Amino acid sequence: MRNSLSRPPSNGTRLTEGRGGTRKAGGGGLGQARGAASRLLGFSQSGSASRGAGARATREGATTAATATGQGAGRHRPVGPLTSSDTGCSRRCRALSLVPMEEMEEELKCPVCGSFYREPIILPCSHNLCQACARNILVQTPESESPQSRRASGSGVSDYDYLDLDKMSLYSEADSGYGSYGGFASAPTTPCQKSPNGVRVFPPAMPPPATHLSPALAPVPRNSCITCPQCHRSLILDDRGLRGFPKNRVLEGVIDRYQQSKAAALKCQLCEKAPKEATVMCEQCDVFYCDPCRLRCHPPRGPLAKHRLVPPAQGRVSRRLSPRKVSTCTDHELENHSMYCVQCKMPVCYQCLEEGKHSSHEVKALGAMWKLHKNQLSQALNGLSDRAKEAKEFLVQLRNMVQQIQENSVEFEACLVAQCDALIDALNRRKAQLLARVNKEHEHKLKVVRDQISHCTVKLRQTTGLMEYCLEVIKENDPSGFLQISDALIRRVHLTEDQWGKGTLTPRMTTDFDLSLDNSPLLQSIHQLDFVQVKASSPVPATPILQLEECCTHNNSATLSWKQPPLSTVPAEGYILELDDGSGGQFREVYVGKETMCTVDGLHFNSTYNARVKAFNKTGVSPYSKTLVLQTSEVAWFAFDPGSAHSDIIFSNDNLTVTCSSYDDRVVLGKTGFSKGVHYWELTVDRYDNHPDPAFGVARIDVMKDVMLGKDDKAWAITEGGITKGATVGVLLDLNRKTLTFFINDEQQGPIAFDNVEGLFFPAVSLNRNVQVTLHTGLPVPDFYSSRASIA
Repeated sequence: MRNSLSRPPSNGTRLTEGRGGTRKAGGGGLGQARGAASRLLGFSQSGSASRGAGARATREGATTAATATGQGAGRHRPVGPLTSSDTGCSRRCRALSLVPMEEMEEELKCPVCGSFYREPIILPCSHNLCQACARNILVQTPESESPQSRRASGSGVSDYDYLDLDKMSLYSEADSGYGSYGGFASAPTTPCQKSPNGVRVFPPAMPPPATHLSPALAPVPRNSCITCPQCHRSLILDDRGLRGFPKNRVLEGVIDRYQQSKAAALKCQLCEKAPKEATVMCEQCDVFYCDPCRLRCHPPRGPLAKHRLVPPAQGRVSRRLSPRKVSTCTDHELENHSMYCVQCKMPVCYQCLEEGKHSSHEVKALGAMWKLHKNQLSQALNGLSDRAKEAKEFLVQLRNMVQQIQENSVEFEACLVAQCDALIDALNRRKAQLLARVNKEHEHKLKVVRDQISHCTVKLRQTTGLMEYCLEVIKENDPSGFLQISDALIRRVHLTEDQWGKGTLTPRMTTDFDLSLDNSPLLQSIHQLDFVQVKASSPVPATPILQLEECCTHNNSATLSWKQPPLSTVPAEGYILELDDGSGGQFREVYVGKETMCTVDGLHFNSTYNARVKAFNKTGVSPYSKTLVLQTSEVAWFAFDPGSAHSDIIFSNDNLTVTCSSYDDRVVLGKTGFSKGVHYWELTVDRYDNHPDPAFGVARIDVMKDVMLGKDDKAWAITEGGITKGATVGVLLDLNRKTLTFFINDEQQGPIAFDNVEGLFFPAVSLNRNVQVTLHTGLPVPDFYSSRASIA
């Protein structure tokens, strides 16, 4: 006898008692379920819609709160359907439902018939089939391989009945297992046919008997086997036949909504004759209105003012979430699903928990699991939505690539045609030059031959005249007269004969052209004409960005910093920093490496430099960055350099004051060197004992440090001229005019101390222990010198 359960406890926990023992299952009514769903999804409704939905939940909760947990007051009491309205569907689910449905049509079509599912059933492999299509692809197995015969023979050791260990698994009562197989050992050899979408369709082993029952209720052949046309997994049906498979009510609802969405525009539901197109829908009244009917039947006043009016499309979406008929248990057709079996992952009824195979399984409230799985599906859809968004962006990128490829192809073809045309033009120009040479040779040959013809013609005429004259002389009968001229004529005849015998009758020019065009190297080059470099598949780095906030100058040094663009995906192997010469000249490389910050020393003072940077990798170099303009200091600020000074030099006052620990003269240099511009600094004599000989001037970096300044050829200095304690020595280095001038107490010492001073120079001092001096920098050039220089 089954135990009837009492009213659930107030805390929402229900205790069920049966053969499987006492189990806990979440419950607590629809109001708690609604709140849990809202908290779980992180959304809430607002305004009058929220209040209206809450009212509905309260009214419906009176009939469904108890039954949602699986029991209620009576075991045959129908369980109210759980709809999205009851649970307060979140905006996220509503937003997902507004996604265009045209692209999911293939999900709604049967793989056998290729049409929309009609009364779909769910196979254990989670795929769906129409009931009629499932009956059409049934195959009858031999009696010896049926589960009944195996159980009768005692060969079965578990709830699974195998046709063959390596072929298939059988559907059992204790489990919804299934397997795949390559074919039955004794299966019928009826040829298979193909459905419209190309899957295999197995015809029935024998024509179904004539019956007036529906496909689900009509008897199926004994020991029938069904194979999923999508994953090709097979199972043998039990005594229930196709009724043992649950019906996919959700899929039916989706198909109905999809077909409604494809229908014509929504019409007003209150127009008496020809319905007009609806303009709004009231969510509380669940009615579509046109504008006249809305003003007449749904005025915005009184209680109706709180109703929420939405566009028809959104109202259609809301209607999609309307309650559907309740699905019943496949094992107990008179029972509605009321709980969820966690182990079998399927809804079950009250009777399954009391008598069926789920009596010892863990179960949970159907509403709670519905909300949980709905939330999991929503979260999974968010991830899939992100992937779909990325796929759409990728498709846009590919379409842009198609356009870019076409544009690049046109550009490249134009460039190739231009290059080939340039070669043809060069060949035509060379052809013209060679033809000119041939014509020149032709004219030369003709001239030589014509000149020779003219010369021979004249000579022949003279010879013929001489011959005729001699013949006439021979005819004379006067011996004395003949003898007077005969010797001269004989000499002329011999001379003329000799003239014809010295190559006169040989052509001076041949008819052949002694020119042969050597075109084999050019033909070989044309045959070898090819693309010498194929563009690498990997791109070059992106253009670096100069970080202006970190770029600065100090004295004659410049510090530059740069970085790769934030969205750059191509790594850079290094960078090339370029600066011009400070006078607008050509750029030159000053740094090549992986660092993104560089300090360039030794620039000219009071000069403007242009800097730019580019990145490189194995593929090539990036475009240049924007050009940065840098201005060095007008005057130099520096101190003495302990690093290059003699070890006897003593520093103080931040290296601006120096003295010496030795009686011998020692040299100390300034930190900054000068190679361009006009520079002025001063030194004050703080201590001057026993008449030492300090020297002040400039020197090269490799000056001798242990002798007085100026003793070698690498220093220029002043060593006398009224230097006393408290005196101020000024040094003026004019590298534009290549001169060095000294001042003592603002008075110039002579015209110019040194000229033709050229190169890199450092401020320098030599002193011993009897002298202490302090350096003063950053001073402008004296006014009188500036005016004199401008006049000059």
